[in-house]
Amino acid sequence: MQKLFGAFLLAVLLVPGPVRAQGDCTPDRLDIRSGGSSVRFSVEVVDTPQGRAVGLMNRPSMDKFAGMLFVYPDARPVSFWMRNTLIPLDMLFIGVDGVVDRVHENAVPLDETPIFGGEEIRYVVEINGGMAGTLGIGAGAEVRHPAISGPDVVWSCD
Repeated sequence: MQKLFGAFLLAVLLVPGPVRAQGDCTPDRLDIRSGGSSVRFSVEVVDTPQGRAVGLMNRPSMDKFAGMLFVYPDARPVSFWMRNTLIPLDMLFIGVDGVVDRVHENAVPLDETPIFGGEEIRYVVEINGGMAGTLGIGAGAEVRHPAISGPDVVWSCD
């Protein structure tokens, strides 16, 4: 029994600290914190021009705490539309620091009117319409995901 406990203790001590600390920070999870609370979404990441062009088009539904993270190579002006998008969405427009600059709530399915996100946007998160308001997610909320990185990020996976 003592040998077994000793082997277990040695195994625990040999696990590097950063691996344990980053265990919750994985590519399929995105955390948002605001006003002293936080929420986790299961996300798909799109970081190519082709992926960003398609986004959530033609999907009849999305799980309640699911979403899509759009990653751009640098900050830029962005606009979205709802062409071929069948479900209402909330869009979180995020700067290089990982902080939400603007939220557009309940984008109308199939509407082709451009939704301007801002001039210096690096990331966009789409979640089910109405979730941002329900969860209290607004400008100033902080977002954490492995793809949201850089020296200016306020809540990083590092």
